[in-house]
Amino acid sequence: MPKSKFTVEEKLSAVQRYLDGSESFSSIAASIGTTKVIVMNWVSQYKNHGVGAFTKPYTSYSAQFKLDVLNYMNNHGKSSYETAAIFNITSPGLIRKWRTQFQFIGVDALISKKKGRSPMKKDTKKGTPAEGSVEALQQEIDRLRMENAYPKKVECLSSKQGKITKQDKAKVVFELRTEFPIKALLTIAGVPRSTYYFYVNTFSRLDKHVEIKALIQSIFDEHKGRYGYRRITDELKNRGHLVNHKKVQRLMKELGLKSMVRMKKYRSYKGNIGKAAPNILDRNFQTEKPNQKWVTDITEFKLFGEKLYFSPMLDLFNGEIIAYTIDSRPSYTLVSNMLEQACKRITEEDELLIHSDQGWHYQMKKYQHALKEKNITQSMSRKGNCYDNAVIENFFGILKSEFLYMQVFESIGQFKEELANYIDYYNNKRIKAKLKGLSPVQYRTQALQAA
Repeated sequence: MPKSKFTVEEKLSAVQRYLDGSESFSSIAASIGTTKVIVMNWVSQYKNHGVGAFTKPYTSYSAQFKLDVLNYMNNHGKSSYETAAIFNITSPGLIRKWRTQFQFIGVDALISKKKGRSPMKKDTKKGTPAEGSVEALQQEIDRLRMENAYPKKVECLSSKQGKITKQDKAKVVFELRTEFPIKALLTIAGVPRSTYYFYVNTFSRLDKHVEIKALIQSIFDEHKGRYGYRRITDELKNRGHLVNHKKVQRLMKELGLKSMVRMKKYRSYKGNIGKAAPNILDRNFQTEKPNQKWVTDITEFKLFGEKLYFSPMLDLFNGEIIAYTIDSRPSYTLVSNMLEQACKRITEEDELLIHSDQGWHYQMKKYQHALKEKNITQSMSRKGNCYDNAVIENFFGILKSEFLYMQVFESIGQFKEELANYIDYYNNKRIKAKLKGLSPVQYRTQALQAA
């Protein structure tokens, strides 16, 4: 069982060991009998507040301070551990307690209560207001409003699920608690006070995923809605949160986060205008090192009543976009210029195969001659079979759903600029599950370092 209490000296020693750069969070935590997260929190506290983070005496936090902390955590998508470090709060659990109290009771729950026996209160209970007075009329109006609001809420639930349980009634009382007295609402609902608070505690337990939901939303927003549940699961793992992919999928569904549909691609096949190469790749998309197998194709964008043609080269080793060109016409130079750019990557030791469909650009003698000059083997898909070049097809789908459909462009020039930004993001930052949670460039770099 992890050790629960540490002295100031022990905490500072652990922090110093990490800052020296020779040990990881995990190794330090294991050696002193605590968890990795605790050590990470100590380091974060020290970076924000120095030695004072560990010598802070007991503090009674004001209600306004607690609200500021909760607002910061919500607005910035921070965890309770990160927020505790920033505000120099001794226990992340304290922040989680404040959040639960605020969610289910309100601001009053954040007001610190004085310790000790409370003094005798004078009986300030007012008598029943006189019949016909303003106070009596106001009480009657409030009672009628309450008696009208409660059945409406219950009727709404009844129309959805038929049977109304005590838990449903407790939910309605909970929703109306800020408008009307709980005691009066419980009388109308016919729910005992103890039963109501039992279900309120249940509601609190049901919200145990609030932190991970905030983190999922933050990752989804950071990547502009491009990440699905698998990639978000990998990113959570990269950030130290081990969450089952099925749970991430379910939480994303609850949050209403989902990906976009994809469009069809541009077809460049115009019949046999040259010599078609054999399908040497034969759907064997696996490769052991960079610059061994590349795939290419052309897709089409429609913007401002015009068409743009996009020709990339993709390395099957890591899915990286080696080079690309974009033009208003699908001319031969669209492909030839892209090939020239891409070939700057290859060395004399590389034995490269380039695969494409049977588009007219790739059947041209000039293109085939350029490949021979560089000792590159040509491969082509079978006619009309998109699965033979499935990897580049998949990339086009990702490009359009994550880039084209997710933004509003003001001009062709801005579109091209944003496209360059996206390709840079795709290569350097966008992680892939099959690349062990790394981006294409990170994966290639790691592989070359290990070689």
